[in-house]
Amino acid sequence: MTVWDDVVGQPHVVAELAAAAADADAVVTSGAVGSRMTHAWLFTGPPGAGRATAARAFAAALQCVSPDRALGGAPGCGFCEGCHTALIGTHADVESVRTDLLSIGVKDTRDLVRRASMSPAGGRWQVIVLEDADRLTEGAGNVLLKAVEEPAPRTVWLLCAPSVEDALPTIRSRCRLLTLRTPSAEAVADVLTRRDGIDPVLAAQVARATQGHIDRARRLATDEAARERRAAVLRLPQRIGDIGGCLRAAQELVDAAAEDAKTVAEEVDAKETEELRAALGAAAGTGGRMPRGTAGVMKDLADRQKRRSTRTQRDTLDLALTDLAGFYRDVLAVQLGSDERIANIEVAEGIRRLAADSRPEQSLRRIEAVLACREALDRNVAPLLAVEAMTLALRAG
Repeated sequence: MTVWDDVVGQPHVVAELAAAAADADAVVTSGAVGSRMTHAWLFTGPPGAGRATAARAFAAALQCVSPDRALGGAPGCGFCEGCHTALIGTHADVESVRTDLLSIGVKDTRDLVRRASMSPAGGRWQVIVLEDADRLTEGAGNVLLKAVEEPAPRTVWLLCAPSVEDALPTIRSRCRLLTLRTPSAEAVADVLTRRDGIDPVLAAQVARATQGHIDRARRLATDEAARERRAAVLRLPQRIGDIGGCLRAAQELVDAAAEDAKTVAEEVDAKETEELRAALGAAAGTGGRMPRGTAGVMKDLADRQKRRSTRTQRDTLDLALTDLAGFYRDVLAVQLGSDERIANIEVAEGIRRLAADSRPEQSLRRIEAVLACREALDRNVAPLLAVEAMTLALRAG
């Protein structure tokens, strides 16, 4: 198993990264200059395409220490210490950053830049994987720009963003661009069956339902509660026959997202708080008295946890809206005579019934209403207000 096995449905990306890793290996071992290796990369592609997975695989290949390389083997064996520790996140010279907040600020970016300026501690390259480069604030982007313009020797930046436009122009112009595409449902189903041991029938169903989004497909295949939440979302179009039904459906959707955020908070916040209290010298137990001068640090943590809860609720709502848009896309496909292209086959009867009772232009307006709700949430509109406006628009068609 090589490091590229998890990069699903991206043969062109794997070929380019493998060639660059080979050139990088030559740079370290013999000082050769490889034209296919550069110090900054930008991975773009739609959600679920595997941007971060490809970046982590490349980071592992750069740290590969397999003895087979001396015999002509390609870097990225997947078994040596360099590959293994880079993939599981414990390599001393691979820093992977994924924010659970709404943005990445200047302070965090300066910490990354300081890290990037150091020489590799024991590995072959100092690698910084920034999985959410699209969440950099303008100030943070300006801080990062200097490091990308004038990188330290043997430092590599791997930035991930949904599209080229999501990265600051000054940064993307200094990166080598790699564009990933959505993998086919068949490729995703194959990986779920082969790597995760998922039943082939279930793997095919979730791969088709998520339209090639491998992380969502894996979650649906392994989490029954996630499948139940998705089923509830797909029943929403049948529950908006009157204004009262619209408002109830909106409230339930927002409440489900809030409950999901609360569950995540209960799992993480208490542990974080107790660890910080112990680090600051508080007595054991949640009731221990805090030393003087630590109130500000505790407040910063509480603010961070609040922002994370907001991000979790927004992400959960966005996922539900994506499923809802997929439902109306299926309705439109049936109306246009493409029944075989239905993704949500588990609710095919409801899709065909709605398709018969409405017109294609109504389906298009409903898809636009869902997309408008997603945009409203991005602009920090109150979730309940945005979802209520959407359900009323769905009813009106």
